[in-house]
Amino acid sequence: MDRRAFLGRAAGSAGIFSYAGLAMGAAHAAFDPLAGVEPVRATPDRIFRTTVCLRPFRAAGPRIEAEQVGRKRVIHNYGHGGSGWSLSWGSAERAVALALADGVRDVAVIGAGALGLTAALTAQRAGASVTIYAREQFPFVRSARATGTWSPDSRVAMQGAVDPGFADRWEGMARASFAYFQSLLGLAGDPVEWTDRYSLSDTPFGQRRADAAPVVERRDDFLHLEQRLSDITPRSVDLPVGSHPFRPAFARRNSSLTFNVADLMHHLASDFLIAGGRIVPMEFHAPGDLAALKQKSIINCTGYGARALWRDDSIVPVRGQIAWLIPQPGVTYGVYYGSLSMLARRDGIVVQEVGQDEWFGYGDANEQADRAAAEASVRQLATFWA
Repeated sequence: MDRRAFLGRAAGSAGIFSYAGLAMGAAHAAFDPLAGVEPVRATPDRIFRTTVCLRPFRAAGPRIEAEQVGRKRVIHNYGHGGSGWSLSWGSAERAVALALADGVRDVAVIGAGALGLTAALTAQRAGASVTIYAREQFPFVRSARATGTWSPDSRVAMQGAVDPGFADRWEGMARASFAYFQSLLGLAGDPVEWTDRYSLSDTPFGQRRADAAPVVERRDDFLHLEQRLSDITPRSVDLPVGSHPFRPAFARRNSSLTFNVADLMHHLASDFLIAGGRIVPMEFHAPGDLAALKQKSIINCTGYGARALWRDDSIVPVRGQIAWLIPQPGVTYGVYYGSLSMLARRDGIVVQEVGQDEWFGYGDANEQADRAAAEASVRQLATFWA
């Protein structure tokens, strides 16, 4: 949950509903909007792993285009920043359309993460025979270490670096992905589900401190496009002071899609294999290595790995560390306060330091886990509740 837009900022674009107004009179008194919001058992002894993920950020946005490499047509599909899962299906549609041009029906996909699996399935459903070539598979791909929340504009591009048509393309990819994820709701294992989010504050939302620095939008700031999705983004609700269990006085509730990544990746891989797909372990060190593949059309979904494989220095790592707490029965929500976020998933409770702004972790390629920082984050999470 490294994008605040889908926790709190949605209220600015879609309007704020009063908590009291939702009550709708005594006839609806049986509805408890805070049911299940019990404190998380936030103690270091419940940490079962600590992971680090490097998000592949490109100032110009995701690279989805064709390149001729010898006799191979390579379709690049990487560089989605913190929006890989959220934009995956829409990106796949665009990449597969390029890959199947000229009647090609035998396709290779490089990479078995979120972008690779969705591209492979999309190509299969378009009638292609597909083979995935990958050095790593779940649970070792970076996509397995994602936060797992719907965040389609999370560090996806830079204000002054995108071309004029980028916003329209982004919106098309986001809407296509959002629509497809709806088809996964309610499946066994809950690979995708709606869960509530709570944004907390010590001061009223929308009020700036008198000593706060003015907000200046710069061309080198991250691009925010969430307002384009206001019609499909649930509206936020401000909760009255004293009506919620959190320690900070002010709380705002929203709802968003949660990706239970372990089950989701198993679901996608199983669908791909059942439909006749193959996954072949293989490592590539340079573009010329692709000549060994029999397929003439190749979709490159190597994520951060494209920086080395394709010598693409436009990819900037954005480091994120997660402390994983044992899943807790009944806890299925997310919360953001200060510089910390928590998201309860079926496969673990994600606790993540996100910093005070989106530059946190930018340019940091260190993939070593910091146990001390993980424990400090969990102890900080324990202070969220009164």
